[in-house]
Amino acid sequence: MSKSASNIARWFPAWRWLQDYSSSKFKSDLLSALIVIAMLVPQGMAYAMVAGLPPITGLYASIIPMIIYALIGGSSTLSIGPVALISMMTFATLNPMFEAGSPVYIQAACLLALLVGIISFILGLFRFGFLIRLISHPVIKSFIIASAVLIALSQVKYLFDVPLLTNNISEFLVSAWQYFPYIQTPTMILGLSAILFLVMLPKITQITAIQKIISKHTLSFWMKALPLLLVLISILMVHFLHLEDYGIKTVGEIPSGFPPLSMPFWSWELVIKLLPGAAMIAMVSFVESISIAQATAFQQRSKLNSNQELIALGLANIGAGLSSSFPVTGSLSRTVVNADAGAKTPMAGVLSSLFIVVVSMYFTNAFRELPLAILSATIIVSIWKLVDFRPFIETWKYSKADGIAMWVTFFGVLFLDISTGLMIGVFSTFILLLWRISRPHIAVIGQIQGTEHFRNISRHQVITLPSIVSVRIDESLSFLNANSLKEFIIAEISQNTQLKHVVLNCTSISSIDLSALETLEEINQELDKLGIQLHLSEVKGPVMDRLNRSKLTHDLSGKVFLTHYQAMQTLHQTEAQIST
Repeated sequence: MSKSASNIARWFPAWRWLQDYSSSKFKSDLLSALIVIAMLVPQGMAYAMVAGLPPITGLYASIIPMIIYALIGGSSTLSIGPVALISMMTFATLNPMFEAGSPVYIQAACLLALLVGIISFILGLFRFGFLIRLISHPVIKSFIIASAVLIALSQVKYLFDVPLLTNNISEFLVSAWQYFPYIQTPTMILGLSAILFLVMLPKITQITAIQKIISKHTLSFWMKALPLLLVLISILMVHFLHLEDYGIKTVGEIPSGFPPLSMPFWSWELVIKLLPGAAMIAMVSFVESISIAQATAFQQRSKLNSNQELIALGLANIGAGLSSSFPVTGSLSRTVVNADAGAKTPMAGVLSSLFIVVVSMYFTNAFRELPLAILSATIIVSIWKLVDFRPFIETWKYSKADGIAMWVTFFGVLFLDISTGLMIGVFSTFILLLWRISRPHIAVIGQIQGTEHFRNISRHQVITLPSIVSVRIDESLSFLNANSLKEFIIAEISQNTQLKHVVLNCTSISSIDLSALETLEEINQELDKLGIQLHLSEVKGPVMDRLNRSKLTHDLSGKVFLTHYQAMQTLHQTEAQIST
């Protein structure tokens, strides 16, 4: 590829796959698009409801954002559009300010998408993508699980046709107790039947006798299209059985046509109100999107630039804000289906968008009689798969600190609200990280007989000398932990009156800040007063460069050794000569 072509591909990744696009790839992408569209139509409408928006906005959110990502993004299979988690965060951001579904609420949702896009684009453009990935994986897992619970609970009001509050679990339980006598029985029966249909039918198809009759490929297609099949069946039932006469609420009139393109209403006051929520959504949407894109990149052995992905996601959200929709990100379920269906290039996403355009322009009336309870059922079934408490147990077994962060995030999301819970989780992660750094693992090490290796004296049979103590700190030195090292050395010299040398093994030290440097200078001075020399061994090059610019190496009472083995050999010989 020439330099000019390389530059074009850098800013316009679609240039790479468009150059050798073929009819065989088009056929594969077309098939993938048809399969994805079966999921996307009911999901898009359902997730718009989760966000407190009219169902048509879910279709709008699946058009321009997906086309933009296909041209700018780096993943060949990532499906951009509405997802449950971001929809819930949109609702959590806007619901306290405006009435859900009102014109001002819809405009605020568009502005929110625009702000999310601008934040993501700027961070990606200036290569600050790393800032947005400061949330630990345990916190993200916990946040997704807790959010999945809240999303499922938020749909119960449509399932039972009662006005439940779902900002947190406390509100939900109180309102459920109040409105329990007013449950609309026909709606409940329809909704629960839909859940049973979506849960049990895939299990029935696993029966060997059925698999012998119907091919595995055919079964797989119909299971992926199951939500759309349920939607169509329910529409026919409402139409021919007149279920609306029994109090079954439906989607109602849906406007048809291409998404209206316009700048959402905005004011500086509204921007400032929405900015915290937009920042949180940008952070979560990027983490979710890049995680999915990286997984598919691994499988396809393709390159992925996180900053480019952030730019693409930003432009996709700007497109969403300008096309009357709400924040979007990568969808795990649709991406997996897209990849499994054999998508070869991002053209599969473009084709999906074009199919959505056709649906939104010519087939919206077909969804007028779609029961709200059916959309709720599809959300509950799809989202409840994320509610898995095994990560909590596994994380707790591996790391108590990460386990605490997970539980704090989980209960914060459930009992406060979705955004506050995430902020608490992020804050707790940093607090626990600082606590962990301030309490580093420090060990006295000795030589394993017959080798040049040194290990912790409490774990291995090693050789030590009473006049020499070797100390290893398994952390970079900073103001947070320098005093811990000082206290450890004080404890060691207080227990050994024969001590003449302290050797600090610097294998694990990648940096030393100014506070830690001053502490090392203090340790050197105090040891010198006691007639004990301080030595350094195995200092990394960048660390040594900085130490050479300080006065520590000049004032050091001992020496700096290339290897710890060399240090021990030299000091042992020195002590042997003194004793003779």
